[in-house]
Amino acid sequence: MGKVDPAKVCSLKPKKKCCKSSKRCVRCPVVIHRMRKLDTSGMSKKELNKALKKARAA
Repeated sequence: MGKVDPAKVCSLKPKKKCCKSSKRCVRCPVVIHRMRKLDTSGMSKKELNKALKKARAA
């Protein structure tokens, strides 16, 4: 899949089932839900990268 823009993670279509791996994939439903909960409109690119990294951590 390559690198994904953290600002566009909210608009991705989630997978059917959660992978539950130690570092979750970007399309994992849990990661997408965590990113949707954040107000990403006012965040800088650096803050978005940190938020995505935190959302993917198990």
